[in-house]
Amino acid sequence: MKKSATLSLLAIALGTFTLNSSFAHDHSDKQTIKATPAPENASAYIISPQDGATVSETFTITFGLQGMGVSPAGFDKKNTGHHHLLVDGKKLPAFDRPMGSEVKHFGGGQTQTDVTLAKGEHTLQLILGDHRHMPHSPAIVSKKITVTVK
Repeated sequence: MKKSATLSLLAIALGTFTLNSSFAHDHSDKQTIKATPAPENASAYIISPQDGATVSETFTITFGLQGMGVSPAGFDKKNTGHHHLLVDGKKLPAFDRPMGSEVKHFGGGQTQTDVTLAKGEHTLQLILGDHRHMPHSPAIVSKKITVTVK
């Protein structure tokens, strides 16, 4: 009985290690990974605030997704992904590797967040990532919106 319990615990521990390491990634410029396919009708968008809105220093951003489902990072499920937020991005991240520090990751499958930004004008844009934080193919990128923080 003890041997069986020990082997079961070992299997659970190794299974946990395998799951966790399966979506660990290196953000180096040399890494390229085949993109996960996305339905052509899929789109990401920012529900609120609206483009051109005036907001307080701390405000809520609500994410929208059409034609796909939301799934946490690490779970490889067809036609799903999780959101990444680009704040004041001058350019989109590379689409041939996992997204890194240039975006805020919502790998838990979150569909909204509170952010605090300095007074002034800011841009916001969403990029959907697969279970490995990779943009899909075709990439699912929202329209860039502008908000003014008062």
